[in-house]
Amino acid sequence: MAFSRKHKEFMVAQYEQWLKESQGVFLLSFNKMAMKDIDAFRTKVREAGGESHVVKNTLFHSVLQSQGYHTPNMEGTTLVVLARTDAPAIAKLMVDSTVKSEIFAIKGGFLGTEYLTLEQVKALAELPPLPIMRAKLLGVLQAPASQLVRTLVEPARSLAAVFKAYSEKEAAPAAG
Repeated sequence: MAFSRKHKEFMVAQYEQWLKESQGVFLLSFNKMAMKDIDAFRTKVREAGGESHVVKNTLFHSVLQSQGYHTPNMEGTTLVVLARTDAPAIAKLMVDSTVKSEIFAIKGGFLGTEYLTLEQVKALAELPPLPIMRAKLLGVLQAPASQLVRTLVEPARSLAAVFKAYSEKEAAPAAG
């Protein structure tokens, strides 16, 4: 399908915008894909916080080069999956989708401008989701503060226990 120069310029600007807004970009090849398969995949990607688009290889390749990306082989059909917030979640979705289906195959991806091979995308998919990573980090950051508070409070708590025991000892003979 032939595109006018104006339409190609619009597509290039759109591709550049997508790259600026994304933490991760993943490339899939696909074949024999029905529209229902594309819609189902796009819904899953959207739910994971990303978006997917079929791109024109030559234009997308030139945008990658102009933005300083190490460009992979862009042959065949390409579905670009953009990770807006949680790249590991999108990578996991892609790996799961390619394992269960013969329609998709992962070509590679990018984190920042660094190219990721298929093996690196699979390793990224094995990382825990962003909320779990944040919770673990918060736990690590809070642990020293919690220990400090316990250390500071312990002498006062011990002293209070001694006073309580002493007051109970004094009160027991007076009651009898």
